[in-house]
Amino acid sequence: MHNPFSVSKTEKVLPDGGVTARRGSLMTAHGAVETPAFMPVGTQGTVKTLEPRDLRDLNVGMILGNTYHLLLRPGNETMSICGGLHKFMGWDGPILTDSGGFQVFSLGHLRKITADGVEFNSHIDGSRVFLGPRESMATQRILGSDVAMCFDECIPYPTTPEYACKSVDKTLLWASLCATQERASGQLVFGIVQGGVFSELRERCARGLVGIGFDGYGIGGVSVGEPETVLIKGVEDSTIHLPEDKPRYLMGVGDRLQIVEAVARGVDMFDCVIPTRHARNGSAFTREGSIQVKAGRYKQDTRPVEEGCECECCRNFTRAYVRHLLNAGEILGVRLLTLHNIHRYMTFMQELRQSLENGSFNEFRRETTATIRSNMNTAER
Repeated sequence: MHNPFSVSKTEKVLPDGGVTARRGSLMTAHGAVETPAFMPVGTQGTVKTLEPRDLRDLNVGMILGNTYHLLLRPGNETMSICGGLHKFMGWDGPILTDSGGFQVFSLGHLRKITADGVEFNSHIDGSRVFLGPRESMATQRILGSDVAMCFDECIPYPTTPEYACKSVDKTLLWASLCATQERASGQLVFGIVQGGVFSELRERCARGLVGIGFDGYGIGGVSVGEPETVLIKGVEDSTIHLPEDKPRYLMGVGDRLQIVEAVARGVDMFDCVIPTRHARNGSAFTREGSIQVKAGRYKQDTRPVEEGCECECCRNFTRAYVRHLLNAGEILGVRLLTLHNIHRYMTFMQELRQSLENGSFNEFRRETTATIRSNMNTAER
């Protein structure tokens, strides 16, 4: 079978590391995704406040949808009648769908985990719903995503070795079931490495998934409340056991400093709600860090949100106007900040890829870290 992932450039960044930063490309049924890639989150069939044409204009290569949310609303029957997620939302680019495992994990006491899957109460109407590997893959087949993720159990932080061990057993069992399910035409399937903070469990999970054989591999169980050092160690404990010729996807991570460090450890794909969520909260990302546009000091500021930025927001509007919209509860304010934040992230990823192409990633890494940390320290003062 043809390998859809290819690596064009690599750069050794960590002297003692077992993996390298790399520049690659993932071919999907809806086009190529240039990696390292950041996927804006379109949980319910939309990246909040943006149209598909906005995403194209912003040079977004791939977006993320969510099985759990789309299963509950609008549901498989409606999605099937409407021809799948691409047609439903009018987006002709690549889509990756999360399996729903993380959302089920976040339900806490509302769920009941069994060997076959998870029974839980819908957050919409309280009805009882069951989601397991078969159900998740069937929904993702109907959605017609380009990349479907295996259904897994996300391990909480902190947890005991005993719980983590049983959870990894379950994730591997479910992954083996996911691998045998019918796929949409051209659909790729990624397994997900779990294991929490336990190196030996991450190794066992990674090796087990590789033994089953997938088109790519997610690194899960991160961004669940653990310190950054623990997150990075979880990445190291996972990537070193994954094939070099397959894409590696760090799930739910969108902090730019963490992205750079994960790329240094061989990660190729990322997703996070950070750019859109921060926009809704009145915060804008800049090359140097972030600013709270809703703050009173910007009430009469006639500068753009970020000077030198070429996004639609910065080319046409001032901080004062965007702040006014946000404080008046006008949707346009959130839309403008979302356009800006996604633009900033897409520009950041393009510059990161370019640094890998010309062999200057280590320099890019140092400069990015120094610039953003300096801004953070200034803000704290």
